[in-house]
Amino acid sequence: MESEKRIVSYSAAELKAMIERGESETDWDAVRAMTDAEVEAAVASDPDEAGMEIDWSKAVFHPETRKTPMTIRLDPDVLAFFRNQGRGYQTKINAVLRAYMEHARK
Repeated sequence: MESEKRIVSYSAAELKAMIERGESETDWDAVRAMTDAEVEAAVASDPDEAGMEIDWSKAVFHPETRKTPMTIRLDPDVLAFFRNQGRGYQTKINAVLRAYMEHARK
């Protein structure tokens, strides 16, 4: 039986405080010392990022917009793709739909 996973959410301020207290397992000094090329190479070698070429430059985040709760049916692989993007996956789905809508309106 797979062990139970505990998912915990932290705010940016909480994460910063944890790092300052030394509660992070990440070697932040090593991360800060990395060049942009080294960071890009590390990301490129991540199997989760393999072959991913997504241009988010045109996606627009609308934090002040009130969202309407709803139920939507998505293919399992589509939902898994966005969930694997991490926190904010619903916002990314909304951004993709908005970009499509704005393109279709032109």
